[in-house]
Amino acid sequence: MKPLTVSVEVVFALPERQALRRVELPAGSTVADAVSASGLTGLPAAARFGVYGKTVPAGTLLRDGDRVEIYRPLRADPKDLRRLRAAEKRAKG
Repeated sequence: MKPLTVSVEVVFALPERQALRRVELPAGSTVADAVSASGLTGLPAAARFGVYGKTVPAGTLLRDGDRVEIYRPLRADPKDLRRLRAAEKRAKG
């Protein structure tokens, strides 16, 4: 017999604080439903989502006990930062 509801955690971290909300949703709910039900507001428009560290689309179906993570956009591309550091190192010596 399938459960009628799923219980999930929704987490969002900023540099100065983090929020964790546990929400109960009807079975068949998606990541987007969980984020909406969490009441977390002020999310970046380009936010991406994950379940237990794996990036997933907002339409991904949830299972009981999942941990939905809201990812902030990167401030800078890590590849560009590495290239910049390498160029600075070559210039110094």
